[in-house]
Amino acid sequence: MATAVESDAAKRHRLAELREFLMSRRARVTPAEAGLPEGGRRRTPGLRREEVAVLAGVGVSWYQWLEQGRDITVSPQVLDSVARVLRLSAIERRHLYVLAALNPPAPEIDPGARDMCTGLRRLIDAWMPFPAVIMDAYWNAVLYNDSASIVLGVRPEISQNCLIAFFTDPLYRSRMGGWEHLAPRVVAQFRAACSENPEDDGFRAVVEEAKAASEEFVALWERRDIMPGGQVRKELEHPLVGTLVLESTQLRVPARPDLVIVLHTPLPEADTAAKLEWLVSPEGRRGAMFPLAG
Repeated sequence: MATAVESDAAKRHRLAELREFLMSRRARVTPAEAGLPEGGRRRTPGLRREEVAVLAGVGVSWYQWLEQGRDITVSPQVLDSVARVLRLSAIERRHLYVLAALNPPAPEIDPGARDMCTGLRRLIDAWMPFPAVIMDAYWNAVLYNDSASIVLGVRPEISQNCLIAFFTDPLYRSRMGGWEHLAPRVVAQFRAACSENPEDDGFRAVVEEAKAASEEFVALWERRDIMPGGQVRKELEHPLVGTLVLESTQLRVPARPDLVIVLHTPLPEADTAAKLEWLVSPEGRRGAMFPLAG
């Protein structure tokens, strides 16, 4: 049975990994990169332990013990100082926290992944004829494919926040079978997203807008239910093809923790896959009830 207590073997492995990780990161930082003079011959090109300690503002002995993998007490502030000196990336900093047995900080956007949207656009376009939407942390629709417009009614003239649109868009609501049963789950999932960022004013702004727009949202929000994002069964009634049965799945991109990909997969019922194929065909598009996103 799983236990929260770390076993001796697991601790030894973790501390050994901590030792190797710190040594490897220290070896790749040159004195020049750390703002130190190059003077003196060095056995290795990287920083010395005492240089890391001084630059991080910690005791030399303490840093030596840390890099030796001794079981010592560490604090987030000290680890952040060490991470700064060793020029760790956001994911490396989180890894350092894990190896030091501390709760890692919230994921950050990898600077090298800021231009991923072109690739993500290819992903959701390749998901056609099935609907796909990419949301930011606040559930604003950042990208969506044509099927999401045709099937779900995502379109420029409505609120681009998926939570607000869920409660205020009459077209989506008229198509969603069992809307009243799905609404509590949607609100509970948004509260879970909020709980990960309790000081974020962006989430507060969305909640206040939703409260002002929908009394139904207010009632559900006050229930304080919480539920992780995952898979949700959706039954829709489309005016052109009738019943559609889909399963939506939320996926995260580790390099872009600010984004969530929501893919809708047809379930076997109601010949959904074939209907989706027809809806995105030229014939189906001619019968669309609203203009598509360009």
